[in-house]
Amino acid sequence: MTSLRSTLGRAGALAGAAVASGIGALALANTATRDFTLRRESLAILPPGQPDFTILHISDVHMVPGQDSKTLWLRSLAELNPDLVVNTGDNLSHKNGVDALITALGPLLAFPGVFVPGSNCYFAPRPRNPLAYVGRRKDPSSTLRHDPRDELDWKRMHRAFALAGWQNASNRAFSLPVRGLRVDVTGVDDPHLLRDRFAGWPTGSSTDSSSPHLRLALTHAPYRAVLDVFARAQPDLILAGHTHGGQIDVPRYGALVSNCDLPTGQASGLSWWASQGRRAPLNVSAGIGSSRMVPFRVACPPEASLLTLTSR
Repeated sequence: MTSLRSTLGRAGALAGAAVASGIGALALANTATRDFTLRRESLAILPPGQPDFTILHISDVHMVPGQDSKTLWLRSLAELNPDLVVNTGDNLSHKNGVDALITALGPLLAFPGVFVPGSNCYFAPRPRNPLAYVGRRKDPSSTLRHDPRDELDWKRMHRAFALAGWQNASNRAFSLPVRGLRVDVTGVDDPHLLRDRFAGWPTGSSTDSSSPHLRLALTHAPYRAVLDVFARAQPDLILAGHTHGGQIDVPRYGALVSNCDLPTGQASGLSWWASQGRRAPLNVSAGIGSSRMVPFRVACPPEASLLTLTSR
């Protein structure tokens, strides 16, 4: 009896330690969602003699009312004085998130900006298994099945962006002048919802030599098919989000999934994407938030990227 009691006691102690360890890990993961970081990169892609140009790339804010630390950090990014803000979508994670989002982005809306939406701009998230995203793009019959009750107030969000002067690049191409640089932008609506349609480049993008050019290609979800089209169109830089950098990563290994068919080794950071002999730099943001259905991160802190472009 004593031996049995001792064995049960050791088993109970081990179970208790496991539970405590699990609770501790979740607490650390929850804290990690507030360990906001700024990743800095430098790229020599501007025409010769062109002054440095900075892009603040934000993505996957997944705003929920009451996220005060996220709000304060986002507002502080205006101190970087970027030349251009690029927002690659998934701004919301709650039906009442629009006001909180506009408050958080308020100071950044004073800068020139461009954006493309993600699925969590259009619809509130539902619980999903992240491993289900491994492999090819979903069949439209399953990917596009959304409950109308989940629709978010994305139209009001887009109006607020437009009133501030930010331009929507969803399946569009346009040019905007920024500090003497002609910035040509092409973008697609969310490929994760199969809404992407490549619009090409604005008129004169490759022939007008009257001003220095910078060609940007934007997508929320960096699916291979979209990146292939972009790379063959020869942008100077591709920007994307969606992956959350894997969100639950293995330390010293990295992402296990990318939530699309992007190789996990490129789930965050700056890399190159090549197709048919053409290649372009690709910056994938690990994102600032996380879905409220999976409200934690492991070994993958939330981030924004400050890209300093220099002359070739």
